[in-house]
Amino acid sequence: MRYLSTQGAYEANLIEVIGRGLAPDGRLYVPERLPSFDFKKIQGESLAEIAIELLEPFFQGSPLEVGLEEICKDAFNFPVPLEELNKGKLSVLELFHGPTAAFKDVGARFLASVMERSLEELGLKGEKPLTILVATSGDTGGAVAAAFHGRSGMRVIVLFPDGQVSPRQKHQLTCWTGNVSSYEVNGSFDQCQALLKSAFNDVNLREKHQLSAANSINLGRLLPQTVYHAAASIWHWRQYGTKVNYIVPTGNLGNGLACIWARAMGMPIQDIILSTNSNRVISDFLSTGDWQPRSSIQTLASAMDVGDPSNMERLQHLIPDFPDLRAAIEAYPVSDEKIIKQLAKDHIQRDKIWCPHTATGFSVYDELPRNRQENEAWIVAATAHPAKFDHIVEEAIGAKVPVPLALKALLKLPTSYGKLEPDITHFSAILDG
Repeated sequence: MRYLSTQGAYEANLIEVIGRGLAPDGRLYVPERLPSFDFKKIQGESLAEIAIELLEPFFQGSPLEVGLEEICKDAFNFPVPLEELNKGKLSVLELFHGPTAAFKDVGARFLASVMERSLEELGLKGEKPLTILVATSGDTGGAVAAAFHGRSGMRVIVLFPDGQVSPRQKHQLTCWTGNVSSYEVNGSFDQCQALLKSAFNDVNLREKHQLSAANSINLGRLLPQTVYHAAASIWHWRQYGTKVNYIVPTGNLGNGLACIWARAMGMPIQDIILSTNSNRVISDFLSTGDWQPRSSIQTLASAMDVGDPSNMERLQHLIPDFPDLRAAIEAYPVSDEKIIKQLAKDHIQRDKIWCPHTATGFSVYDELPRNRQENEAWIVAATAHPAKFDHIVEEAIGAKVPVPLALKALLKLPTSYGKLEPDITHFSAILDG
């Protein structure tokens, strides 16, 4: 498998792609072509078993190919249940049972496992550490910190926006020691992400610190996310013999793109709808054809507060013609008011407690025409455990949210973090230590 930047240049192998994060031209890496599968021939049952089959073409020809099975078993070692809410018609894919209670755990653990083995293959262990940079609007940073903590040969620097993550998310971002450092940026998530891109585009900084990325700009985050969308669609097909539609809450478009890639690879997925919060850049683009990135708006679904989704670059590479793109996906924004109403409604009517991001998905589902609900099968991706957003959810539903054991353990740890201005000079000084 060859990989190129979205501009069609800078051919690289899998280890180089995952180690660099961004291509030298500042663009994102994509496979030269996505592999095609007959999903009926997939033999695996568990998530890890399906992952080994689906990801084999991406690892083909790489020194990591022989370690793929071990990598998948290492990364996919917690449950990702597909729970039916309406038999054969509506299910929820629970992606929040990992160590930091968010879907980002899947990609982060996979990426950490791959990177650790990449260092061994490249003979870099024992030299200066690989520096993993991550900008987060909430869940990504905690998942990356947990996945990389204590792994040798790597240090992690997490940037998060001041006042724009939940208290429990902030605790998860800042409770680490050793090879993980966290910084609260005096700005928005988009400014955090801009700092990372500036660092990667600075050749001297990139080489001096062996920079790599752990956001969904890194292909090593996206590949494992295609697996759980593919697996859920296969599980549904095996039980009902029908393709399934998806609703995926999305901010930086990584989770949504992963579902779109799974469908493009031949999985039994039909319609894909992206639910967003009041940051409307994706839905406005699909309505007008005019891509207009903008400053992000702070919302209750904070992990989706993105005004310039990075993975739109990959989506437009996959489907370059706008009429085809508009036919391939739908996207609908959900206001904070609707999020609160959905949380309260589903607590009563479905006996379920969602996080604010998952609530955007169910809000979109409940507003679909009745014939689409009755005649088609749907999966809504549940992206995080509601306990991470207790200050929002408990007020909306009038009840306490149980805290999962893994999250409870993290919340007992002490925290420490630095302050950072959204300025590349200041950030360079932090990189230099």
